[in-house]
Amino acid sequence: MKILVTGGAGYIGSHTVVELLNAGHEVVVLDNFSNSNESVLNSMEQITQKSFSFIRGDVQDKDLLKKIFEQEQIEAVIHFAGFKAVGESVLNPLKYYENNLFSTICLLEVMNLFHVKKLVFSSSATVYGNPSKLPIFEDSSLSTTNPYGTTKLMIEQILRDMVVADATWSIVLLRYFNPIGAHESGLIGENPNGIPNNLMPYIVKVANQELPQLQVFGNDYDTKDGTGVRDYIHVVDLALGHVAAIDYVKRYQGVEAINLGTGHGYSVLDLVHSFESVNHISIPYQIVPRRPGDIASCYADVTKAQKLLNWKAQKDINMMCKDAYHYLEVQKKQNH
Repeated sequence: MKILVTGGAGYIGSHTVVELLNAGHEVVVLDNFSNSNESVLNSMEQITQKSFSFIRGDVQDKDLLKKIFEQEQIEAVIHFAGFKAVGESVLNPLKYYENNLFSTICLLEVMNLFHVKKLVFSSSATVYGNPSKLPIFEDSSLSTTNPYGTTKLMIEQILRDMVVADATWSIVLLRYFNPIGAHESGLIGENPNGIPNNLMPYIVKVANQELPQLQVFGNDYDTKDGTGVRDYIHVVDLALGHVAAIDYVKRYQGVEAINLGTGHGYSVLDLVHSFESVNHISIPYQIVPRRPGDIASCYADVTKAQKLLNWKAQKDINMMCKDAYHYLEVQKKQNH
């Protein structure tokens, strides 16, 4: 299948492109490098020994999208492109609403125009808000605690409304829990610009002595050690979930929301201790006040992904920590 991947040079996008190519799909990547790096393109080709088309540009550029669909015979789309930092969305909500919603609407209008109606959307566990019970099922109640999450929930609603209007669409809403880790080659991984918003890249920067210590936001949550609990999933497992979702949209019509996680919750300190143990390195940390918009615990029920997609996460937390640090070491070698 020929698949357009928006935001395909980003963290999750690049790992997914690798797994799509490995699975024999043709891939067209669209990215504007707002939170990614051009060097990733070579790394993806190096890992797979396969080539793909790349277009530099913005999903809000409708003329560019039309040109891509005209020239490339796209059959399905995986839509990653969007801003994704919870904290930043709280401080700058308009930036998030404008970018995330408008770009998706542009994409959908062009897909409609070219009768391409197979879509895998990168959603998020943030659509569950502050869950009243755990684990979280796909039919758990939906609400949000920050504008980033609200953009994901709004887009889910837009996509559901589209399927009501036109039943020939086939859409999977993948609700990710907390992706971490890197490709085992160490050639691609999570390398955000500036101070990281997410836990694992922050730990890695502390390990590399780029940052003096890890800030742990709150140790007074109702969890086993007081720190926040999340369902961390290896990014390669997550990428394989997208390949499975593409197979699913080929066969079915309608809209399905599907959790991608491991089904296990780990605390911030679990992750820190696991990282220290597998990589033989000490991570100094400091407890600081909670962040606005954060919740105590969040982990998935993953039965639906197993049933509909025949997919299950394979890699454990030690593997996630090992691959994340290996990525840093490979990058350091390459930059010297």
